[in-house]
Amino acid sequence: MATNTPATTVLGLSAFYHDSAAALVTGDGITAAAQEERFSRRRHDSAFPELALRYCLDEAGMTLADLDRIAYYERPSRKFRRVLATYLGTAPRSFTSFRDVMPGWLSWKMRTIGTVKDKLSGLGLGPVPEIESFEHHESHAASAFLPSPYDSAAVLCVDGVGEWTTTSIWHGLGERVAPVADLSFPHSLGMLYSAFTYFCGFKVDSGEYKLMGLAPYGRPVHAGVIRENLVDVKDDGSFRLDTRYFEFLYGQVMTGRAFEELFGGPRREPEGTLTQREFDLAASVQLVTEEIMLKLARTARRLTGESKLCMAGGVALNCVANGRIVEREIFDEVWVQPAAGDAGGALGAALLAQRGRPRDRTLTRASRDAMRGSRLGPSFDNDRVQAYLDALAIPHTRLSPDELSRRVAEQLAEGKVVGWFQGRMEFGPRALGARSILGDPRNPAMQSVMNQKIKFRESFRPFAPIVLAEHASDYFQLTQPSPYMLIVAPIAEQQRVRTADLDVALESAQGLDRLRVPRSTIPAVTHVDHSARVQTVTPEQDARLHRLLTDFHATTGCPVLVNTSFNVRGEPIVATPEDAYRCFMRTDIDTLAMGDFLLEKTSQPKWSEKEDWRELIPLD
Repeated sequence: MATNTPATTVLGLSAFYHDSAAALVTGDGITAAAQEERFSRRRHDSAFPELALRYCLDEAGMTLADLDRIAYYERPSRKFRRVLATYLGTAPRSFTSFRDVMPGWLSWKMRTIGTVKDKLSGLGLGPVPEIESFEHHESHAASAFLPSPYDSAAVLCVDGVGEWTTTSIWHGLGERVAPVADLSFPHSLGMLYSAFTYFCGFKVDSGEYKLMGLAPYGRPVHAGVIRENLVDVKDDGSFRLDTRYFEFLYGQVMTGRAFEELFGGPRREPEGTLTQREFDLAASVQLVTEEIMLKLARTARRLTGESKLCMAGGVALNCVANGRIVEREIFDEVWVQPAAGDAGGALGAALLAQRGRPRDRTLTRASRDAMRGSRLGPSFDNDRVQAYLDALAIPHTRLSPDELSRRVAEQLAEGKVVGWFQGRMEFGPRALGARSILGDPRNPAMQSVMNQKIKFRESFRPFAPIVLAEHASDYFQLTQPSPYMLIVAPIAEQQRVRTADLDVALESAQGLDRLRVPRSTIPAVTHVDHSARVQTVTPEQDARLHRLLTDFHATTGCPVLVNTSFNVRGEPIVATPEDAYRCFMRTDIDTLAMGDFLLEKTSQPKWSEKEDWRELIPLD
């Protein structure tokens, strides 16, 4: 165990389970952070984050010798005790899983900190400093509060499970987070949601956002069954799962026969046809999740007395539930860590190890958000981009930033789809305007085009809008800024399409047919329930993106754009110019804006690959 002396420079790591990442914190604040998947090109890569940590050190011009400490985001020995206790408590039913999983725990997982040290020693980057580990939920809580703009706040962390904790409330005060209340495994809201993700045919730990997007197509007709049979929820938001209906305690799947009997048949097979049952199941578990999150938020307010809320943990990525908390005005403001999942644990651990260091309170409130717009990944200057384009003789035009912005705005207004590769890459699962694909939200065909011809993903998936912050209230019922696209808000009434024929069409349409009914002046980003996952943009947050939105507004009268991540289904968001050009050529993206360079698809040489790339990338 490390001493209590504060550290100046800390490298935080999350590794081996889901979304491995590295984050570097120095005396100047959060210097760099990135997920391993962006460099390895393996989605949700759980390997030791060698490439991510090399990037962080390179960004600061450091080696391991320059660090005061390494911080690890959870305590493996406690996690092992939970795994072992679970297997012993469920034997002999869990024997097959025990036989498959336990050798890994007995060989290296139980000594994860030693494994981390061995990995670091083999990098040739200098001597390995002291390694300190923190509780999983403590890392989440630190990642939520310490970078936030607040001097004090309630902190709510909800996920699947860390060591034992699944749900926790903390009190953020000054430079520390103090535990207030918690719930323990197996009673987990994250596990409940993942069980429905699995049952509806999506991949656990990556398909939950699909289930959230599917929910508005259905009706919560199973919510009563969920409340009566699966989860007993108290008024304070505490809850207990009836474990007889779940399989995650016993093995590698989430649900089994009891779940099937409760909901009228077997789980949907992955890639199978979506039916009304899946729509309704998604709507039902989403409603119950929102109810629990609202109760937990009220309890956090009551126990801490705070008027501000910070959130982290995988369930904090449920932006619909976040929107409900904002809408109900339980707190004056809500701030969600943009890397709310396990990747953000690397940052939280680093901040915990840097305890005792004051933050600069002379900064303006907006710049006191230490995540810096979550632009904490690598950037590539014009010289680097030019060298890549010239080396491969890729046709391009170099423009001034202002001219490039105007040209792109004009092309977007013409209905073209643009790949936007600018500045430092985002940390976390969302593309926030640095590695984005952009389109015109007024175009009713844009959602279908982007889903099927560019993203190669399911047609029901909604797209998010980015909007000039100064015009956000004209288009969305949003009561606070949403810089990280983690709050869903209703479309403003003045933007909704209201006719008698439309009301009839919306009422009669079922399932995916509801997608085809236009509902607002910005149909490409309006979900079937008249909602949108909003990102507000200020010039302080991203001057270049704000300039583009301003030019699009001047050209069209609309201050909103479609924003989706610059990748295709099953692939991580692009990180480098090489990644961006490859994705550009593999898809029907019309234009690529990369730094000051504009690339037109019609000017590019024919693209060919030895193998069909769609067969090489696993579906997520």
